Amino acid sequence: MLPVLKIKKLHPDANLPTRAHPGDSGLDLHACVDAPFKLFAGEQKLISTGIAVQFPEGQEGQVRPRSGMACKNGITVLNSPGTLDNAYTGEIKVLLINHGPHAVDIKHGDRIAQLVIAPVTLVSVLEVQELNSTERAAQGFGSSGA
Repeated sequence: MLPVLKIKKLHPDANLPTRAHPGDSGLDLHACVDAPFKLFAGEQKLISTGIAVQFPEGQEGQVRPRSGMACKNGITVLNSPGTLDNAYTGEIKVLLINHGPHAVDIKHGDRIAQLVIAPVTLVSVLEVQELNSTERAAQGFGSSGA
């Protein structure tokens, strides 16, 4: 049996998250706005979805861009992926930014992002004086080649 994602509508006209295809990992999140508006080039805006969720135990939500919006219009999720912690039960809002050259209309019901449910690994933190030696060690950006 699949884990259950509980969803509460905070606005009567809010759309429930949907999958475009049965096997998709992301659930599309929809804008819940009173009136259409333009997201101008270079502008960022926090968009309501009109829903709150309760994640299954041990799971989190990741708000990610929709590839179609990014490819066609240059619209992406600014803090991608946005993390929704397991205990958060407030409204899901999506921080969009327009990296494209033109203003884009956003209206009620538009699919603006996707929600991916992912497992969370909880760890304890231990301060140490040394870390185990590895071949890569502290070699960072660009160290693995072009």
